[in-house]
Amino acid sequence: MTTAPRYRCAACGNLTRFDVTTTRRTKAFHHYTLGGELAVEHEEVLSEVVEEVSCRWCGTSKSVEEVTEAQA
Repeated sequence: MTTAPRYRCAACGNLTRFDVTTTRRTKAFHHYTLGGELAVEHEEVLSEVVEEVSCRWCGTSKSVEEVTEAQA
């Protein structure tokens, strides 16, 4: 299991609130009940690309950097 990256905004110091835009390609097992209700029982992420990360506090995306747990 991989962990999600941590981010920091170098412009304002934010460590907790970010808008992350990703493109994700998945394979999922869809199980429908006899009543037509859908349950997704297994989903596998085949690929994922982070397109943009922007700071929720100051709105910039140019100053956001990925950090390690030790740096955060």
